[in-house]
This record gives sequence, structure tokens and C-alpha cells, in this order.
Amino acid sequence: MTKNLKTLLLGFTGGVLGALLIFQLLPPTSEQNISNNNNLTPAFAAYEVDRLPEEKISKLPGENFVKASKLSTESVVYIKTVSERYGRTSWLELWLGGGGAMQQVGSGSGVIFKENGYILTNNHVIDDADKIEVVIKKRIYEAKLVGRDPSTDLAILKIDANNLPAIQIGSSKNVEVGEWVLAVGNPFNLNSTVTAGIVSAKGRELNILKSNFPIESFIQTDAAINPGNSGGALVNAEGELVGINTAIISQTGSYAGYGFAVPIDIAKKIANDIIEYGAVQKAFMGADVTALTPENADKLGTDDLDGVVVSYLQQKGAAEKANIQKGDIIRSINGEKISSNADFEEKLSLRSPGDKLYLTIERKNKTLEKQLVLTNSENTTQLLKRDAFFSNSLGAEFEAVPKMEQNLLNISSGVRVVDVKNGFFSRLNIDEGFIITEINGNEVSDPKKLAEILEEIKGKVIIKGINKKGIKGYYSFYF
Repeated sequence: MTKNLKTLLLGFTGGVLGALLIFQLLPPTSEQNISNNNNLTPAFAAYEVDRLPEEKISKLPGENFVKASKLSTESVVYIKTVSERYGRTSWLELWLGGGGAMQQVGSGSGVIFKENGYILTNNHVIDDADKIEVVIKKRIYEAKLVGRDPSTDLAILKIDANNLPAIQIGSSKNVEVGEWVLAVGNPFNLNSTVTAGIVSAKGRELNILKSNFPIESFIQTDAAINPGNSGGALVNAEGELVGINTAIISQTGSYAGYGFAVPIDIAKKIANDIIEYGAVQKAFMGADVTALTPENADKLGTDDLDGVVVSYLQQKGAAEKANIQKGDIIRSINGEKISSNADFEEKLSLRSPGDKLYLTIERKNKTLEKQLVLTNSENTTQLLKRDAFFSNSLGAEFEAVPKMEQNLLNISSGVRVVDVKNGFFSRLNIDEGFIITEINGNEVSDPKKLAEILEEIKGKVIIKGINKKGIKGYYSFYF
């Protein structure tokens, strides 16, 4: 028994000593660190070495949304429009001024562009409106239409107010896909609504703008945009304006996940032109371009699908003068790479008549450098002033059709019906946007002379022209 007891004690002692030795050789555990350094929590003990510097740790999205919302909501306004149109059932009503008046009320959003009362919105928000009101913090202001640009679906209003909270302007060029954005507006008459999402894509071309020279390079977002949001702000996480909410793709008319905004870089140029000159100083290179697809790329002998292909040249236009040819592939503008047709149009839209353009083109697998001077719609480099006239007796405004547009429509003259108010002309049921080319077989090109003819003419009148869809037709009346 004594011998066995000694053996047991020796084994137990050896086991204890062995365990102590192993314990000393093992690395300290988290619990040891905690007991040895009470200033560290278990989480810090595990991650202290890999922790990022404080300035590199981004804030939670929610914090940015609060800041962006506070900065932007006070700069987004509610717009109410009233339109009156007359319906006639007989020629007697046309003579006597009868017919029932139909009133339509619409609404949308706008952005305070300048503190002295300039409001930026969509053209379709105020299109056909006889009366426009802007609501800012429950105060109602009557607004005047300063100018519009159907090619970008933008318009500028002016109200009699100062020291307004103008929105902070950002840059759409710096917006990246995946970036957080907010849509701010008044959907369904719900004032100052903010929705959040990300930038889903850039440079979207939707073919929704009914204009002879449309500029479509929309920012796509999944931030909810609904009826009433049009003309409102798309802002980044800093509350800076990066786009004007314009359209949605939906089967129901309500938001379905696809919202689109005009990039602010385009909108800012359009707005400043209208405010300063009364008209958009749109630049033309005297050529049309089309997208570079796998099909036409094979015909042109290239595998690179970045760029656009010259498809049409205007006679004596800037491109023809620079010896650019049909089939040339434009790869870059002023050193900036062209990725698509929308990208090309966006870059060109930021220029003005008289600006120099440096193009890198590819022709038969050879790289060439070309330089040209952009022109205006009259094929000159001068700044254009809007040639328009409003007739009080007719209750309508007319403007001259520029030569560039006449060439596109294959007409030699033309005066556009811009705005129709309550009055004689509204009873003719000639839509705004209709281009009058002839009256009783005589060409018309001057807005004031056209108004004088219609004010004085008697008997049978035939008005020929082209509608918004480019369809030629005529109206027949007895005055």
C-alpha cells in the first residue's frame, strides 16, 4: 500500500507540474488581457491593432440623410398651375367668342436656384399653364415664366422675393453609381417629402423628350419618385443638388423603382443661359452622331465600342469645315473619353457657340486629331437672342424657327406657336408647339408680321404647318 501511495503522489505531482509548464508556454488569452489591462474591453482587445483612424471612418448613412434633408428641403418649393382651354361646338361660337372654358389644375416641384427669386423646374410642370403659383413655407407667390428649354425639359420661373434659401449646387460629373442620393419634392401634394436611394446608372437615354434636338443623359436612381416630384431636387449625401427629378418608368403611373433626373451640370448651364440671355445658347457641331454598336463596329473594322459614329453632316457646318466625314468614330472630346451617345450629347450640351472643340477621331483604323468651332442654331458663333412676339389681341406668343431646325424639318420658313393664353387664338385649337409655315399660300418667318396678318385677315384662311410630331398638315377657318 505504501509503495502504491508513493507512486500515486509522484504521478499527481508530475501532472500538476506539467500542466503548469504548458500553461506558462501558452500565449495569454483574452481573459488574461482583460485582467492585466482593465482599460481595454474585449472588443478593443481583439481589434485594437487593426482599427482605422477616426477621420477615415465614414458616418452612418442615416446621419448623412438628416443633414442632407435639412439642407435641401427648405430650397424645394411647391408649384401649382392653372390652365384654361376653350372648347367650341360651332363656327358661330368662334365668331362670337363663345364656347365653354375648361380649367385644369396641375402641380409639381421646383428648386430655388438663386436667392433673388429664380426657380428651376421641369418644362412639363408648367407647360400650357395660364397661371403659375409658387408656394414657399405657406407663402404663395405668383410666378412669371422667364424661359424654357423643351430639349432638356427644363424651365426657369421668377417670383418677386429676395433672400430665399437657394440650394447648394453640386456636380453631376462627380456623382458615382452606387452613391447615396435623396429625392426631394411634393408627390401627391405631400409637401417636402424626402426619399432615399442610390444612383443606379448614369447617361440613360430614354427617348422621352419631344424636341428636335433633345439632350438625354439622365441620372437613374431607385429613390422613390412619384407624380408631383417632377422639378424637384436630387441631392447627394451633403445636401448638394446633383439633378432635377424629371421622369419615371412605370406601368401604373406611380413609382416602380426607376426614376430619372436631369444632371445638374446640364441644368445649371441651361438655367444660367436663360437668366442671362433670355435664350439657351445651344452649341452645334454641324453633324449628327449615332451609337457605336457591335453591328456598325464590324462594318467600320473596330472592336472598341466606346465612342460615337458620325451619321450626318450639315452643309457648310462646323464639322464639314473641319474635314470630318461620315463614318468617322469620335473617341474623345477635349481629351475626355466618349463612352456612349448620351455621354457625347451631355459633353456637347455644356459648351456654347464659339467654343473650340478638340476631337480625337478614328478613320479606317487611323487616329486623327480635329479642331472645330461650335456654332449656334443659325450657324454663326454669335450669342443668340430670342426672336419672339406676344400679341395681346390674339392672346398668343410666337417665335421664329431657327435655320438649323428648318433644315432638319426640310422647310424654308416657320413661326412656332409658343404660348397660348385665354383669347381669340385659343379658340382655334392650334396646339402650342405647332410651326406655322404658310398663311393662304404665303410663307411666314417673322413672329410680329405673322401676328399682324392674323389680326387683320378676313374671309377664308388656310394655315399650313408642322405639329410637334413632325407631321405636316393645315387648319382651315373663316374669319
